[in-house]
Amino acid sequence: MAREFSRTDRVGHQIHKEVASILQNEFKNRDPRLGMTTVSGVEVSRDLSYAKVFVTFFENDKEKIAEYIEILNENKGFIRTLLSKAMRMRAVPALRFLQDASITEGMRISNLVSETLSSDRERAKAAGRDLDDESTQD
Repeated sequence: MAREFSRTDRVGHQIHKEVASILQNEFKNRDPRLGMTTVSGVEVSRDLSYAKVFVTFFENDKEKIAEYIEILNENKGFIRTLLSKAMRMRAVPALRFLQDASITEGMRISNLVSETLSSDRERAKAAGRDLDDESTQD
């Protein structure tokens, strides 16, 4: 049986694909200040009038990222016009670009877990136990 997807999911997926293509091809020539941009997700409102476009950048400087987000939001009308030509919809949702912090947050949490594990191993060694042997006995 085929999986069912809601209209908002389908529209969100299509917007994701088209905006990524627009940013990679057409927009790069319009504003060269923008660094390498990746569309990581799109959330569309239930009435299809608004779309939040989550983007990530190959940049760690918070000021640069804020500048890139500002550039995208200043040019969202142009991007929406190109999007309307690529999609067959009566009304294309209004776009709002936001930084996707989930990747950075995931890396931060992963680093915290790694640090905790290494400190636990050091404590266990100091106490004369081996954590690796205890975990394999379960």
